[in-house]
Amino acid sequence: MTFVSPAQKPGQRPGLTLASLTGAVAVAFLSSFPVYAQDANPVLAKVNGQEIRQSDVTIAEEELGPSLAQMDPSTRKDNVLSFLIDMKIVAKAAEDKKVADREEFKSKLAFARNRLLMDSLLGSEGKESLTDANMKKVYEDAAKQISGEQEVHARHILVESEDEAKKIAEELKKGANFAELAKKSSKDPGAADGGDLGFFTKDQMVPEFSKVAFELEPGKISDPVKSQFGWHIIKVEEKRNRQAPSFDQVKPQIEQYVVRKAQADYVTKLREAAKVERLDQAAAPAAPAAKDAPKPADTKMAPPAKK
Repeated sequence: MTFVSPAQKPGQRPGLTLASLTGAVAVAFLSSFPVYAQDANPVLAKVNGQEIRQSDVTIAEEELGPSLAQMDPSTRKDNVLSFLIDMKIVAKAAEDKKVADREEFKSKLAFARNRLLMDSLLGSEGKESLTDANMKKVYEDAAKQISGEQEVHARHILVESEDEAKKIAEELKKGANFAELAKKSSKDPGAADGGDLGFFTKDQMVPEFSKVAFELEPGKISDPVKSQFGWHIIKVEEKRNRQAPSFDQVKPQIEQYVVRKAQADYVTKLREAAKVERLDQAAAPAAPAAKDAPKPADTKMAPPAKK
């Protein structure tokens, strides 16, 4: 039977038959699907009839990691594919020599399997934890601790002895330029920048240095200050309340923290539920024999130790 549209005009080409329409759709679907799957994971090489696909290259790239970092994409892919070809060849030779039957191989295979299982599961747990809510909470908690904390922008000149420090202090009192003196006399690595330390919080410097720096008013220069590094002359440039960076600025660090915390928490939970026996640790001292044990009538027993 031929189906014609009710809106078809006289003389217009008749419609397709139901059978031909169904057949065309089926053929198009069935013929295109294998091509799509094959294109998504093409065979890149064959070794003694065994296929190496794009998915194998992807896995190898993840495994080889840092050793490929400096290569351009084309060179990297060629090197990885060559590695996989060699691996197939050598693995076949190992099978022929029954390497898989050796106890050492079996132990390493069991370890590799457990490691892969662990990494796969923890990877999944980490990905599941990367929700907007989790990341925002970590950011907000950290921002609360940071915001409002005072930080100081200062320069310093570092010398070996107190006499050197006093001499520099006198030159500064006479109007010498602090940054120029730092370039000339300071032994600190930042001397080339005029002794500029940028902004820092109190806990980022040794206590002797921080105490003086946070007490000085902007524009003021300290007397010589001794620390474990030598003698300092400090000039405070500016003070301000520390501001938390924006979420986008620290998002990569937050993602890393959220993933690692989720994984650590998951391992802790599993460990608590597991029965773990450490047989490598020294056994606890044996209890005293019955005949040597103190008698309640003679000795006041101590309470049991807390676990």
